[in-house]
Amino acid sequence: MAIRLAVPVLVLLANSLLGFAQTPPLLDLANPLHVSPQALAFEETNSPSAAEPDHPAASSDTPAAADGTKGSSGTDKQGLVSRSVKRTLRDQKDLYLAPFQPSNIKWDLVVLAGTGGLMAVDRRIERHLPGGNLSIYSNASNITIGGLAGGLALMWGYGIKTHNEHLKETGTLELETLVNTFFIYAPMQLIAGRQRPGEGNGYGDFSRHHNINTSFPAGHAMFATAMATVVAHEYPKPWVRLLAYGAATTVIAARFLAHDHWASDEFVGPALGYLIGSHIFHAHCNPDFDESCHRSPLKSDQP
Repeated sequence: MAIRLAVPVLVLLANSLLGFAQTPPLLDLANPLHVSPQALAFEETNSPSAAEPDHPAASSDTPAAADGTKGSSGTDKQGLVSRSVKRTLRDQKDLYLAPFQPSNIKWDLVVLAGTGGLMAVDRRIERHLPGGNLSIYSNASNITIGGLAGGLALMWGYGIKTHNEHLKETGTLELETLVNTFFIYAPMQLIAGRQRPGEGNGYGDFSRHHNINTSFPAGHAMFATAMATVVAHEYPKPWVRLLAYGAATTVIAARFLAHDHWASDEFVGPALGYLIGSHIFHAHCNPDFDESCHRSPLKSDQP
């Protein structure tokens, strides 16, 4: 439930947060007592008449300057939001067209074959899963995905506070990955409408629901794998990959053992999460931070 509530909020705030993370401070903290040029001119001339009401020119300069500053700031923020929206739309276009690229045909076949094979034995696998207190597995999944998301959010916040560009990039790409994952996850859920194990006739029929809280694809596994993929690419050290993918695997296994999804759901969700996370990383990463970035250092990338 937590991830289903959090993701729509991220979608609504994503562009504003991206702009905030990449916008330079409007206040010069090194010189908080900044004096306007009009005030400096007043001090130099030390003319008492400049402050008198019968000199409208002197009193009108400061508001004009303030209005200009506010207008400039508002325009900059609008520009950042506009560029962020365009960047997200570009990513969505690339992601939806990716399966049709000749170089990806082999991966399409692997995913389709794996999905079809698991769908053929979904019910047989389900019958052999252990029973018992299934809430233990659900709680383990929620705690793990919450810890993963919370840890990455803390990394991003620390990067912004300390001006660590690598951490800032990691946090920004994590957020973009979540947004792009949601825009692929939601339509698939609505179109598939698959029943969960234990619902209906127990066969996992499709087109039975008309919302995004259905069985196919596995949402928790999809989002967890997408987040893990970005951080594993940003910091390609064995222990980082072990922690990131270990957390994602825990979420996948826990949701499966809790009888929340069929085996085929748990195959498609992580597969899509990995592909989305990898695409976002390589589309926007900075090659100066690590060698795993395949993006050209000369390529312009505006948010």
